[in-house]
Amino acid sequence: MRGASSLLRRLASTSAPTLNGYSETAVRCLSTGTELKSLLAEKIPEQQERLKALKKNYGGKEVGNVTAEKVIGGMRGITGMLWETSLLDPDEGIKFRGYSIPELQKTLPAAKEGGEPLPEGLLWLLLTGEVPTKEQVAGVTADLAARAKLPAHLPAVLAALPKDTHPMVQFSTAVLALQPESQFAAAYAKGVPKTKYWEYAYEDSMNLIAKLPNVAAHIYRTTYHGGKLIGFKQNLDWAANLAHMMGYEEEEAVELMRLYQTIHADHEGGNVSAHATHLVGSALSDPYLSFSAGLNGLAGPLHGLANQEVLGWMLDVKKQLGDNPSKDEVKDFVWATLKSGKVVPGFGHAVLRKTDPRYMCQREFALKHLPDDPLFKLVSLFYEVVPGVLTETGKVKNPWPNVDAHSGVLLQYYGMKEQNFYTVLFGVSRALGVLSQGVWSRALGLPIERPKSVTMGSLEKMVQK
Repeated sequence: MRGASSLLRRLASTSAPTLNGYSETAVRCLSTGTELKSLLAEKIPEQQERLKALKKNYGGKEVGNVTAEKVIGGMRGITGMLWETSLLDPDEGIKFRGYSIPELQKTLPAAKEGGEPLPEGLLWLLLTGEVPTKEQVAGVTADLAARAKLPAHLPAVLAALPKDTHPMVQFSTAVLALQPESQFAAAYAKGVPKTKYWEYAYEDSMNLIAKLPNVAAHIYRTTYHGGKLIGFKQNLDWAANLAHMMGYEEEEAVELMRLYQTIHADHEGGNVSAHATHLVGSALSDPYLSFSAGLNGLAGPLHGLANQEVLGWMLDVKKQLGDNPSKDEVKDFVWATLKSGKVVPGFGHAVLRKTDPRYMCQREFALKHLPDDPLFKLVSLFYEVVPGVLTETGKVKNPWPNVDAHSGVLLQYYGMKEQNFYTVLFGVSRALGVLSQGVWSRALGLPIERPKSVTMGSLEKMVQK
């Protein structure tokens, strides 16, 4: 283990009782046998000092302008929070710790040559800022597998819900039902010092991430397949186990699950699911409570429901125009949709100003594995037609497709036709980013969020001065 062996060498070479003030923490992490946690112990002090210097030297500097329009419009575009794990670039799309999706597809370890990156590798990157080796990814896979077993009470909690309960309600409820296991909550109740908050947030986060495939698969099989559960396999990676326990064994379907779980993991901190998780966590609510809040935001129609709406719209197009519509027919359909006061789902983005790289990597997957699928051909046709129509309206800043324009079509191709479950898959993935950031929020001692709100009357007085 690179991180562990590095720490051991450094500890052996010094007679000081501490190593730069944090060897005690490093040694404690080594005793857990997790290289990932020991590497975090190395990195956290440096980043703590970096944040202190930023606050001391530049705390009074302005970093943006707030207009009345932004106050009224949901604070859109206001720079107002730290989020270390990813940054959304208007032109290049999401960057995970500085790496674009195309770069990560080339650098993150995969299960096989030419395969999709393993989400465990992205988890390592999000937590440490470093691209892991295959051996380190294998270590994370083994660590998550060791934490994956669900407590005995969880199936009973889910079984007590009405049978028609939406999968996202079940998912959020299940996360809350895991909360009694929270090491963070127990440590806080005992008065653990702030400097150790991150360690317990890390343990909770890894335990929760490990259990999510089991939780999601349990919900899927009980909701749609008569409660016929499929057991966890110790020799499978995290995403492969999710596909397996849901009942999808085909290698292409497993590769799609790895891709899906990687590209949906994080999208900087301002989106609803990320921000809700961060906000609730800022009150020192444990990772279970904060992630459940994020899932409740993700369940909203304007956030995680988008891929489901896109697929529904595509199926409606197919129903009305047939399997092989012409460009002119599609163009007329798009114009009719817009003139009826509706939007074209899956196109445009609040930040991006070009085609979403998450869309493009899914398109490449489809071109490789399902080029002749009628729905994929329809997706491709919309890719050719819709941006031109939206540009003609003169009202759209970004006419290009986003991630949701494609994912539902891929899931359906491999047999996952239960659209109400798509947001659960999104939620499993989103845990990687928001919980990684939660560990760093506690390590950096970020404070409780408390933005200033105003009434319309006070805002009118402010702008009229």
